[in-house]
Amino acid sequence: MTQFIPVTPNFAVAGQLTPEDFAAAHAGGYRLVINNRPDGEQPGQLTAAQGAQAAQAAGLGYLHLPFQGQPPADVVEKMIEALEGAQGPVLAHCRSGTRSITAWALASAISAKHDPVEIVQAADAAGYDLSGLLPVLQRLSGA
Repeated sequence: MTQFIPVTPNFAVAGQLTPEDFAAAHAGGYRLVINNRPDGEQPGQLTAAQGAQAAQAAGLGYLHLPFQGQPPADVVEKMIEALEGAQGPVLAHCRSGTRSITAWALASAISAKHDPVEIVQAADAAGYDLSGLLPVLQRLSGA
């Protein structure tokens, strides 16, 4: 099973999910899965369509917001909407969790859900170094 890494009480990240992970996510209290991984990035990965089917079978919402590199503005905006509209905790995944936590960090700064320093600290506690992103988070949040 893929490890789900809590970032906040309502948000976690993970690497690539397997079909079995969706039922485990539901059992763990998650209600929405966000897939930040483009289809075909690596042989054998679940496609977005397969992920959507596995999520539906497990009773989860599913959103495919793929990107490579830094998240584009439209992905960040959709992430904000998804996080605000979620009916419970959210699990976002990509290859390693880095893209997902970066998109969360930007969305959190823009929506002022978390202070930029708190965002970097939460990411660090989850094992992701976003310290280089702090000036961007501060600018986006108006801090």
